[in-house]
Amino acid sequence: MAILEVKNLVKKFGGLVAVNDVSFSLNESDIIGLIGPNGAGKTTLFNMIAGFYKPDSGRVDFQGEDITGLKPFEICRRGIGRTFQVTKPFLESTVLENVMVGGFLRAQDADEARDIAWKALETLNFSDRAEAMGHEINVPDRKRLEIARALATGTKLLLLDEPMAGLTPSEKGNIIDLLRKINDEGYTVVVVEHDMKAVMSLCPHIILMDRAMKLVEGSPEQVCGDPRAITAYLGEEYAAQNQQQGGEDGAA
Repeated sequence: MAILEVKNLVKKFGGLVAVNDVSFSLNESDIIGLIGPNGAGKTTLFNMIAGFYKPDSGRVDFQGEDITGLKPFEICRRGIGRTFQVTKPFLESTVLENVMVGGFLRAQDADEARDIAWKALETLNFSDRAEAMGHEINVPDRKRLEIARALATGTKLLLLDEPMAGLTPSEKGNIIDLLRKINDEGYTVVVVEHDMKAVMSLCPHIILMDRAMKLVEGSPEQVCGDPRAITAYLGEEYAAQNQQQGGEDGAA
């Protein structure tokens, strides 16, 4: 069943077309990667789905309801949560208090918000840092905090904007494991990411945008083998390495 349907979205900023006639759909519990060069329109697309920008034309349906142009808090209440490229925790609040901010979207009081926040932290194996202050935690923990706060809103669909940016390979591996766990628990996830090795291993379905348009959509193998994707973003070297790796995996 489709949880999200994006239909012919267009967004212009003056004479610049940032998103041009983009359509796709997600089923419940999907996890997909949204890739493409800088300026391709990925974050603008996120911002329209999440209500930060109103499309110039097109439509967004979530769980069968037209949510096009609703305010961000209205869309969040319906079950779409998002994170941002640049994390901004409340520095003088604890990790638990930061996550409680998300919980207050649905909680009736502070005790309920605290319970919701604890559950989100436990889902992300992060409860051991609950009492750390926002200014004390490092970049990987800030990424985890962003995701926990989104979970605490009661989200069904997570829009994650570069959750692995600035992380080491081992830290990226930890985030990948967490995202798989979240997805296994039934959350639908869309990930914008520039680390191709990470996104290809995490996401069984990929959408590649270029110059404001959806250029290629399919499995990692289909995208990596598409000449348009190679020319626009992946490059011949990455495609060759991916094909070689695929052959080694098959031989094994």
